[in-house]
Amino acid sequence: MPLTPAQSDAIVAAVREVAAAEIMPHFRNLQGTTIDAKSTFDDLVTVADRAAEVALTARIHRILPGDTVIGEEAVSEDRSLLDRVGQGRVTIIDPIDGTWNFAHGVANFGVIVAVVEDGETVWGMLYDPGFDDWIVAHRGQGAWFHRGGQSRRLTVSQTEEPFDRLRGNVADYMFPDPARRGLATTKVQFRRASSFGASLHEYRVLALGGSDFCLNGMLNVWDHAAGVLILAEAGGVSRLLDGRAYLPTMTQGHLLNARSEPLWEALAETFNGAIAP
Repeated sequence: MPLTPAQSDAIVAAVREVAAAEIMPHFRNLQGTTIDAKSTFDDLVTVADRAAEVALTARIHRILPGDTVIGEEAVSEDRSLLDRVGQGRVTIIDPIDGTWNFAHGVANFGVIVAVVEDGETVWGMLYDPGFDDWIVAHRGQGAWFHRGGQSRRLTVSQTEEPFDRLRGNVADYMFPDPARRGLATTKVQFRRASSFGASLHEYRVLALGGSDFCLNGMLNVWDHAAGVLILAEAGGVSRLLDGRAYLPTMTQGHLLNARSEPLWEALAETFNGAIAP
């Protein structure tokens, strides 16, 4: 069943309060012993990630009693938790998206929460704790930016523009060779193509109209479920490069997000050509 307005407001309040208590006090205040590497040397987790996930998981269990809650750090310890996505209503937490940035004092990080019901994202939130503002979307109700007690509905541009006027994000480092080398050659076609190192801000900037596209090579549900919903509610398009619709249950594939359908088609042709064997 859809979240009620009271439940939505309670999750937003929980995210803001947990971020203030468990995340921001550690920003630019971490010691070496509070930062660990996980799957690779630059896949980091900090004491703040762990504390925020524990606290937010407990809060959401009280807001949505009986529902499943899955956090990124819990999955890093037990991948089988992902099998629950698609079974009933599940809340997905990324306690700090952009942990490498956070751990190195770069204010480009935040909290992502998504509510997935029977394999479909029905609610998503992208929260920036540094400025205490957020974007929230309920499926079918639009994407809304909130700050300082005010809100506005987000709608992305459908204007067609040549590639050399486009700005976007290409996370080519997430692709294997030789696809990574092929994608690197596409960047010269755009006005600007880089990576923020945080899916949260790549989706936020896209939904707020500051970029035109985002290409990602990994399908971690905590990175994409909320952002894909928010972009769709703002009028954008998200599909895998092979044309399949994105689903939160997917774990393999290359995800292309664009602000319009014609732009998605043009970019997909370019990127597919770059990574073809």
